[in-house]
Amino acid sequence: MASQEQISGIARRPSPTTVLKLFVPSALGILIFFVPLTIAGRTTIPLDHMVTGARTLLGDLSGFYALALIVAGALYPLVKGYWRRSLTERIFTVLKLAGVAAALMALTGWGPNFLHEPDMLPFLFDKLVIPVGLIVPIGAVFLALLISYGLLELVGVLLQPVMRPVWRTPGRSAIDAVASFVGSYSIGLLITNRVYQAGQYSAREAAIIATGFSTVSATFMIIVAKTLDLMSVWNAYFWLTLAITFLVTAITVRVPPLSRMNDEKTDGEPEASSGKRLSTAWNTGLDVAAKAPSLPKSVAINVREGLVMAISILPSIMSVGLLGLLAAKYTPLFEWLGWLFYPFVAIWGLEEAAVLAQASAAGLAEMFLPALLMGDAGFVARFAAGVVSVSSVLFFSASIPCILSTSIPLSVGRIVVIWFIRLALSLILAVPAGYLVAMSAL
Repeated sequence: MASQEQISGIARRPSPTTVLKLFVPSALGILIFFVPLTIAGRTTIPLDHMVTGARTLLGDLSGFYALALIVAGALYPLVKGYWRRSLTERIFTVLKLAGVAAALMALTGWGPNFLHEPDMLPFLFDKLVIPVGLIVPIGAVFLALLISYGLLELVGVLLQPVMRPVWRTPGRSAIDAVASFVGSYSIGLLITNRVYQAGQYSAREAAIIATGFSTVSATFMIIVAKTLDLMSVWNAYFWLTLAITFLVTAITVRVPPLSRMNDEKTDGEPEASSGKRLSTAWNTGLDVAAKAPSLPKSVAINVREGLVMAISILPSIMSVGLLGLLAAKYTPLFEWLGWLFYPFVAIWGLEEAAVLAQASAAGLAEMFLPALLMGDAGFVARFAAGVVSVSSVLFFSASIPCILSTSIPLSVGRIVVIWFIRLALSLILAVPAGYLVAMSAL
């Protein structure tokens, strides 16, 4: 929270060291996550180059590395005792243990033949689990540059006039939103839950942030873009996905069930006056930069959180992702569910409307499934699948259990209704966005 001096916008003379701490790490973070570079004839962001290089160095050992993370993730709730907290935790502990079995089958070739078809275990393990296992810890190293040295707080103050009228949340929620997008939904939910428990968010505000801002991180978006062959339009994909995600949130906050939730809270937030907004943002960013830990310590903290996040999500991706792929291939479940979303795609005349609607519906099980199922589709359908994988926000393999483990009063029923609204709106917006990108790329 900003100090009284910052809220009043009193100017002060920062030391050169503090100014450098604010700008240099932030600039490097922006470079690594958002500026494409061409290396060995391949153009992509530096982080993607690093992950490709790490996998090349590991070679055949990359599969054993991923297996080690999955085993650690399955043991983690047992060692920490988290499996005792609720029925949901127990269910997901079982699913994580099942993820170990699935990973062993993928690595050894053991098990039924239908599980080893190219679009099943091999695809899931090689194209998703191994890249995620590499990109989350590596990305965590550089996330420290973006989230630890004042950039988020500076942006949060600047966005105060926008948050309340557009998303009906306090200015400080901008930090949660950006932290989720450049960090992870787990980081965003951690921040949101702490602020809600302190009485600084109402139940409705906390629910809006948890279901509208706590989406997957930029590092996970790289995996989606790589799977869908969208890295050539990475910046367009990233910024349009961000815009669509937050636009959908601005609509969902105005309709039930979010609009009808309790909006009482015990502690508000100080607001910077409009005339002193820039000086307040500047002072806030400098204050965080001045108090920020050393770069090695900040990197160590983020790497630890990145590893915990990787081991937490990989076993679920392996088990729930496999179940989702099996359901999509051998049952009509997502075909039936997908027809509910068909009109929202068909309105744009897309030839692959039915396939996209059905693949998007599969995202309720695991956010990567639309990308996995649409990898061979046309550009517009692939782009839309990449957007809805992120903008729908809610999925049972990770984000929904995380929300249910917080103090935020959201039931499974409410969450599924919010997911339905978000996906419908996302499809309406994502398809024309795909057409625009396709035309601009010609």
